[in-house]
Amino acid sequence: MKKILLALTSLFLLAQSCNNLDLEPLDRVTENSFYKTKADFDGGVFASYASIQKFWGLSTETLGERGEYWKLSLATTDDVVADDLTADQRSRNLDNLLFDPFAVPFQSLYSMIYEGIYRANLVIDKLDDENELSADQKTQLEAEAKFLRAWFHFQAMKMWGTPPLVTEVLRDLNSLAQPNATEDALFTQILSDFNDAANGLPESWDDANLGRATAWAAKAYVGKVNVWKEDWQAAITAFEDIVQNGPFQLQADYVEVFAFDNENNSESIFEIQFGGPFSDDNLWVFDDIHSEAFKATQGIARTNILDAGNGAPGGKNGWLAPSQDLLAAYEPGDLRREVTIYAEGDMYYTTTPYEAIPYDPEWSSSDLTMAKYRGARNVVPANHAPHGQADFNNERWLRLAELKLLYAEALIEEGRDAEALTQINDIRRRAGLADLAAPVDITEAMRQEKRIELALEPHRWFDITRWGIGAEVFGDRWDDRLNLFPFPQSEIDRSGGTLNQNTGY
Repeated sequence: MKKILLALTSLFLLAQSCNNLDLEPLDRVTENSFYKTKADFDGGVFASYASIQKFWGLSTETLGERGEYWKLSLATTDDVVADDLTADQRSRNLDNLLFDPFAVPFQSLYSMIYEGIYRANLVIDKLDDENELSADQKTQLEAEAKFLRAWFHFQAMKMWGTPPLVTEVLRDLNSLAQPNATEDALFTQILSDFNDAANGLPESWDDANLGRATAWAAKAYVGKVNVWKEDWQAAITAFEDIVQNGPFQLQADYVEVFAFDNENNSESIFEIQFGGPFSDDNLWVFDDIHSEAFKATQGIARTNILDAGNGAPGGKNGWLAPSQDLLAAYEPGDLRREVTIYAEGDMYYTTTPYEAIPYDPEWSSSDLTMAKYRGARNVVPANHAPHGQADFNNERWLRLAELKLLYAEALIEEGRDAEALTQINDIRRRAGLADLAAPVDITEAMRQEKRIELALEPHRWFDITRWGIGAEVFGDRWDDRLNLFPFPQSEIDRSGGTLNQNTGY
């Protein structure tokens, strides 16, 4: 013990006498020593992508996250209900449109979004330091980091309306709290970043880098952001280029869009990559929310949270289930229904053991269970961890079908209904449905098609709020303050009043 104390005293004195040394910890890589090689910068970019993967993450070490983005983007909508028997309270509250500024889902998503922005900004910041990069590598890395920075800011804008705009690494402790940005400033910066990304990114990547953002993905987001901005002509210009000149095409069969062995397919514009299969069976360290960060990005707990509960084989939670309202919205003969929803008369596919059995409506309080990303193509050992509680299939975030429907919306707003109908009918034909023909309520047709085509994907809530149809969808349950989520109260408090809460919360 005395020797240890003596050694510690000597180290303290040495530190005192050498306080001009720039000491670096020996047990970890630091910011100053890391960003040197192309591999280092790739790792920095990948860290920003990893913040997206955590939207659906599980955690016991931070806020106790349990797939919070499913709750924010699905439970809030008319397409999904929180199961009366199994769902956690967070899901039930959001299903009931109870938006609490203290709730974990808002805290969790806010922190992950701004972590992703910080990581992207750090890459951009370090490009000007001494490193081994060529000029072309710097251009490409800056473009990719700007794509991610824009992507995260766009998600924040959709959720909170006027979130902080952060375009640099904030190192001064006195300036960490950032105010609400204006809508104009957000649109300007987001579009600038996506345009820079479109000019600096490659049109495609080799197989080793498949899934990284491309110039085409950036162009697609230029169009999508302009739809939110209601700059319809700018949106049309972007979409026309992609539809006429881009490399994308609709998959012939809807089930192929979501098949685990058909990731990054011809319809996919931007999808969230998940690793695997891996043998690790700990759901709680599948992402870098945890101190065991070396186990990052191994999978997504889709099966654990969304597969049928209430005594269904496999012992899953079944927290969120399709609504009867969504089921009723399908036209007779629509091939997308069986790919999207398990209902009575269907075969249900389960893990542990892997088997197909008749679906029992008693397994869900809505008599339905989510089938998208599930079913015969996906519920197989190759797509799952050994315990059967997680799968590795990517999340298709932006695909050509959505882009064509956004394109149709912009065309409608510009009075080009016949061209819009062509885009809508392209989607309908794949679903086994007859073409629509004029006269038709073209806006209603587009909205109906978008609801069904993208059902149980993270878009419906943001369409409801953007279109201003909350009262139409939810009736007396609706309040216009719900068009925006509340900022996490923890962030309001931490900012010392610099960040202002959204009206009504």
